Amino acid sequence: MKQARLAARFAAIVLMAAFLAACGGGGSSDNNTQIPGAPVDHPPTFTSAASATVPEGTIGVFYTATATDPDGKPVTFTLSGGADMSRFIITSAGALQFLSPPDFEAPNDANADNVYLVTITASDGAQTATLPLTVTVTDVTGAALRVRRVVAGLNFPIFLAPVPDSTGRVFVVQREGLIRIVTPSNGTIASTPFLDLTGQVSLDGERGLLGFATAPDFPTSGRFYVFLTMPDGTIEVRRYQTLANNRDQADAASGDAILRIAHPRNNHNGGWIGFGPDGMLYIGVGDGGGADDPDNNGQNRATLLGKMLRIDPASDGFPNDPDRDYAIPAGNPFTSPNAPEVWAYGLRNPFRNSFDPLTGNLYIGDVGQGAVEEIDLMRPGDAGANFGWPIMEGTQVHRGPANTPGLTPPIAEYSHGTGPRDGSSVTGGVVYRGPLESLRGEYLFADFVEPNRWSINTGVILQGTTIPATRFQLRNADFTPTVGTIDNLVAFGTDVTGNVYMVDFDGEIFVIEPVPGSGGAFSTNALSAASVAGPQAVAPPAVSKEEAMRQGRQLLRDALMRRR
Repeated sequence: MKQARLAARFAAIVLMAAFLAACGGGGSSDNNTQIPGAPVDHPPTFTSAASATVPEGTIGVFYTATATDPDGKPVTFTLSGGADMSRFIITSAGALQFLSPPDFEAPNDANADNVYLVTITASDGAQTATLPLTVTVTDVTGAALRVRRVVAGLNFPIFLAPVPDSTGRVFVVQREGLIRIVTPSNGTIASTPFLDLTGQVSLDGERGLLGFATAPDFPTSGRFYVFLTMPDGTIEVRRYQTLANNRDQADAASGDAILRIAHPRNNHNGGWIGFGPDGMLYIGVGDGGGADDPDNNGQNRATLLGKMLRIDPASDGFPNDPDRDYAIPAGNPFTSPNAPEVWAYGLRNPFRNSFDPLTGNLYIGDVGQGAVEEIDLMRPGDAGANFGWPIMEGTQVHRGPANTPGLTPPIAEYSHGTGPRDGSSVTGGVVYRGPLESLRGEYLFADFVEPNRWSINTGVILQGTTIPATRFQLRNADFTPTVGTIDNLVAFGTDVTGNVYMVDFDGEIFVIEPVPGSGGAFSTNALSAASVAGPQAVAPPAVSKEEAMRQGRQLLRDALMRRR
């Protein structure tokens, strides 16, 4: 009985197999095999080009994918691959656009060569076809640039910062203790100084009123900060308020020393302060002076000398310490016995530094000793970086030991000398994010002693790799002013619209700006005919311009890049 049932089941299986083989047209196992007489389903065919060329800054749809379906079915489009797929979005109808406008000077494609690769898929619901698309981004040069002298005759200007309002004005810091407000469009200097600290600062060697920063909430709070050296050489960071009814005038009586650092010598003070995108105050402090870091401060994490500091000045974590009116921010890398204020170490004299407003990266111009000048980079996640001084000077071994682990090399360096790619004392600069397309994304910097100005495209900067001077773009001709000369470039600064200013220690301020009428973007502060004709000079200083230049060279040529 059992054998009969098995025989019947086997016969049924053989019969079904024969039936399926007949229906399958010869026994093919292809799931897409058509039933005899049924229509064949064909995949779509792309009719749009496999490449596109667009100018930088392109916004909106720049390419529309098209495809036909031989069977007349509707076709939809998606992105399915390519090295740069994440840089694009596409609609089901094939409208392709960049997720954010491309920047030729700072390409964000996978190869950083302004050629973007993305694969588009067309589907009829059953069959698909793919198209590898190449999108090439071209440069838009925009307006021509010029360098215009804004003002002359200032007494040793040493720093510049924006007035955070809609006027386009800037603060100019003078070494002897004055802060002035200047209107760049016409060269006007406010008759009343914003702050007057003359007589309160030491001017010995590299000392003076060296740094300034407005608080992020300055328009409502009126708070700002200064970096100065006291008559006994002590470094002070002070907090001030403006008058309640006048943001153009500081309340001199409101001064509060929030941080004091004993400093044994008259050079290597550092002197820069600035607020980061995190709202914290960053402070560049020199190693204490002298040749070869005689006190070993650069590598000593228990001292604040030779460091980049990071503090929260809006709080007070040390209520019983009159010299520490601030708090330690979360994320600072060190705790006791190290100094918790330290953000980075191994610096010699971080005199001029800046944040890139787009990326939040901190660029540090660290003045060298006798051989190398360097630019260091700190990204937001680089807390605790050791830039090597005095073990290294740039990428050269200074005191050693050689091959010390854990050091972060500079992202750029140049040697001491008198050629167009040499110098003696670096003036750290800024990343240009202003109206001139040709400069956008360029890090601008200079040498104080030699009249050399350079730029590096930030798109080629890579932490851990040092760019040599042979790869700097020489900007001496580009940044030659229409009136005046740049002799001792001591600082770069910006206004609220991103225009970049160059501060000449001999008393002049210059702005890099678009030539009116040459196309491209232009500052929101239109130039008057008077401002184009020439700057306003302030009252003559106590010495002639020639004597001021001589003193400037003597003070900082023999001090900023100190060899003793």
